[in-house]
Amino acid sequence: METWRVVATVLLAAAGLPLVLVLMAKARDRRNSSGAVAITGAVAFVVLLLLGVVMLTVLPTVLTWAIVAVVAAALGVMMLAS
Repeated sequence: METWRVVATVLLAAAGLPLVLVLMAKARDRRNSSGAVAITGAVAFVVLLLLGVVMLTVLPTVLTWAIVAVVAAALGVMMLAS
């Protein structure tokens, strides 16, 4: 496994985990339901986990770094918007 894959996955996790929490907070604000918050968190975490596994194994370099940049940008925008 190449080093850049590990670095990209760690950066994805560093931006993705707070993004999951922000998404859960947005779901709580919109629906005010514990079930909706749990489902949102579970779906976001599973997507993040699957994306990390795919990044570690098969995605090409450009696509991997583009995904990391998009997730980091999404976190930045959501944090500034809230």
